[in-house]
Amino acid sequence: MGVPETNPKIPMLSPSLYETDFYAWTQEQATLLRNEQWSQIDLQNLIEEIQSLGKQQRQELRNRLSVLIGHLLKWRYQSQRRSRSWLATLRIQRLDIAELLEDNPSLKPYLEEALRKAYLKGVELAVGETDLPKRTFPVECPYSLSEIVDYDFYPGEPSKLVDESEQ
Repeated sequence: MGVPETNPKIPMLSPSLYETDFYAWTQEQATLLRNEQWSQIDLQNLIEEIQSLGKQQRQELRNRLSVLIGHLLKWRYQSQRRSRSWLATLRIQRLDIAELLEDNPSLKPYLEEALRKAYLKGVELAVGETDLPKRTFPVECPYSLSEIVDYDFYPGEPSKLVDESEQ
């Protein structure tokens, strides 16, 4: 079996740096921008990547809210299994959300929408980690946004874990 012939009139397109080495492509684009070499910039892919960065920030906010909500639900509905690990997760997620919003204040108007989406995932996390049936958890998020991000808010009965960690 022979090698198929190519049409010499149609040039073969080699893959771009964007397709073969993304990191190298980013460094090249940064250099081109820094040196104001506008005509050499890969504008289409650069636009796509900048839009993607914005989407990643929104996704990070939703993910952090999901983990935080899942742990708040676990804290409330499985109080007998509370642990220092759960407490640390609650605190770290709150700190990370605050930092993300400080670094990206334009995400604040998106918080309510993010909360609705994050709650669904938070319930799934709680179901998966507690073995409680899904019907145990409210259909709508039982916590306000201000409660969720409040460093001193812990739903359900008080916990000695919180008091001990303050000392």
